[in-house]
Amino acid sequence: MTRLHLVRHGPTHAKTMVGWSDLPADLSDLAALQRLHDHIPTDALVVSSDLSRAADTATAIQGQRLRLPHHPDLREINFGTWELRGFAEIEAEDPELAFAYWDNPGEVRPPNGESWNEVRARVDKTVDALMAAHEGADLVIVAHFGVILTQVQRALNIEAQQAFSHRIDNLSVTQIAHHAGEWSVDAINHLP
Repeated sequence: MTRLHLVRHGPTHAKTMVGWSDLPADLSDLAALQRLHDHIPTDALVVSSDLSRAADTATAIQGQRLRLPHHPDLREINFGTWELRGFAEIEAEDPELAFAYWDNPGEVRPPNGESWNEVRARVDKTVDALMAAHEGADLVIVAHFGVILTQVQRALNIEAQQAFSHRIDNLSVTQIAHHAGEWSVDAINHLP
C-alpha cells in the first residue's frame, strides 16, 4: 500500500488568484509546522511543487526525511491572464466565463490558462509516476489547493464540482491510500 500525505503549503495571504506566480509562504507559525512535522511518518519521502511556497514548506517539515527533487507538474492551476487578479475583477470582465470555470469545472479554462481536466491529467500522471517509483512508501507531497483536490476527486471517484466542495486549509494534511488498484481516503483537510 502506498500512502499519500498531501500537505497544502503555508499561507501566502494573497487575496487574488495565485497559480504559477512564485509568492512566498508565511511560515511564521512554528507550532503548526512542528505539529505537521510530528504528524507525518518519520520514514516518509518528501516531495513538493517547485514553487517556493511549497518547497519552503516542505523544507520546514522535512526533518530527517529523505527529500525527492521538486516537481514542476505538482504546481497549482495555471490561471493564465487571471493570475494575481481578484475574483470580482475577473467576474466583471467576463462573468459568464468566470461562473462557468468554477460552477462546471472540466474543459472550461481561463484565457491562456489550463482547464481543470488538464490540471487533473498533469497531477495524476505525476502522482502515478511517484507511486510507481516508490511503491509501498509513505509520500508527503507538499503542494497546492488544486493539486490536492485533483487527488481527492480521483480517490473518491467524484465529479470536479463535488471535489471543490471540500475545504483544504493551509498546512493541512489530506491522507489517501492506494492498494491493488483501489483508493481509500483516510482524512481530508486534517489540521494536526
